[in-house]
Amino acid sequence: MFGLALATIYPMLFTLNVAMKSRREYVLDRFSLADQVTAANIAEAWNSSGLGRYTVNSVVVTAGAVALLLLLGSMAGFAFSQLTFRGRRWLFLVCLGALMIPFQVIMVPFFRVLGQTGLLDTHFGLILAYTGQFLPFTIFLMTSFYSRIPAEVVEAARVDGSTTLGVYRRIMLPLGLPALLSVGILNALFCWNDVLISLLVMQSEHNRTLMVGVTALRGQYSDNIPLFAGGVLVAALPVIAIYLFFQRQITDGVTAGATKG
Repeated sequence: MFGLALATIYPMLFTLNVAMKSRREYVLDRFSLADQVTAANIAEAWNSSGLGRYTVNSVVVTAGAVALLLLLGSMAGFAFSQLTFRGRRWLFLVCLGALMIPFQVIMVPFFRVLGQTGLLDTHFGLILAYTGQFLPFTIFLMTSFYSRIPAEVVEAARVDGSTTLGVYRRIMLPLGLPALLSVGILNALFCWNDVLISLLVMQSEHNRTLMVGVTALRGQYSDNIPLFAGGVLVAALPVIAIYLFFQRQITDGVTAGATKG
């Protein structure tokens, strides 16, 4: 466990140390400690490379995708776990099958469909792309969670006169808040860290997400590694903060479908 922890923490400490160095310090000795603690590279990466605009793009897209994923995923999870309708089992198996299809397999038809519908290089197009990519995972976890709720709860609500929508809104959503929080955090991390889908959808520079913008720094400032490391830290800080504050919820989300009952 100590070795695993060290292998995880060392790259972050190394990046932080490099970001504190000047270009000359890094060229002379990349592994030595920085002479002084300074945020000059982080500030320059933020101000001169458009990372502020990219951060806004990432926040908008991530928030929109997570909201849509939670809405559709919770509704589908409720339907698959508590409702009876024709083809329910087969539809759920289709969702599970979609989990096994890597995005690289559908990249070409995906790109053509977005182009034909005019959704390329738009925030809404990227939100829909993330929703389609991560919805099977969301449905699987929400179905697993809602399956633990006794069917008698739904039957009692129906006896009291609640409609299906009323059961979902008044009972399932409040009961599902822990799972929704866990799945929302996981999806936010997936969307925030994505490079491939965003790079494919967002064609213009001003629409880039943060991770794509940081990746572009490596080519734009290939001889200034400390500046690139500063950009990496800017992109990583929100993710690190989420992990530190929501460790329990992330763990619960990962293990949500491991057991039943």
